[in-house]
Amino acid sequence: MKRVLLKLSGEALSGDKGFGFDEATCMMVAKQVKKLVDDGVQVGIVIGGGNFWRGRSSENIDRTKADQIGMLATVMNCIYVSEIFRSCGMMTSVLTPFECGSFTKVFSKDRTNKYFSRGIVCFFAGGTGHPYFSTDTATVLRAVEIEADVILLAKSIDGVYDSDPKSNPSAKRYDSVTIQEVIDKKLQVVDMTASIICMEQRMPMYVFSLNEEDSILKAITGDFNGTKVIV
Repeated sequence: MKRVLLKLSGEALSGDKGFGFDEATCMMVAKQVKKLVDDGVQVGIVIGGGNFWRGRSSENIDRTKADQIGMLATVMNCIYVSEIFRSCGMMTSVLTPFECGSFTKVFSKDRTNKYFSRGIVCFFAGGTGHPYFSTDTATVLRAVEIEADVILLAKSIDGVYDSDPKSNPSAKRYDSVTIQEVIDKKLQVVDMTASIICMEQRMPMYVFSLNEEDSILKAITGDFNGTKVIV
């Protein structure tokens, strides 16, 4: 693989705390990505905002404003994790779909390609820049725009199940599943909008647990403990 988009769950980055960041987890991710970059793989990253803000956390906040808070949460996450990456010897840039002063650069495909050619890890923050769209949709859109070979979904669970494994101990994990099955069975991989874009643009996804040792590196080779979502 030459170019991948890695989606990191905000909750997974918070470790056992469930809020904020677990620096050891972030460092573990950084060390794996460093090996990929050293091997010539171009890496884009999207981080969810769930460790700071989960959907409509208050009934007293307008949906548009709530989504804007979520977008800013992803910006904070990307700035933090990008600095952890820098401490491990990588060059990074945080790109957003809207102006954030000197904090970030505005996303464009041309800018991203230029950064990739220089070995820079690109963090795509701020979602799509619009309310009513999740970071799932932002992930798939960025993957399609930058022509990634695959989306790596690093979550707090180890793959795609036929039901919620937290509430159903007998839930079955898929080794491989088609994106059409994901849509038809409403499996919890990415939201429906993101799923349809994946199907239309033929974008594969690998779903695995962030917490397993070297899970990102193993996903790159295809030899990993998780689920391949194929098209």
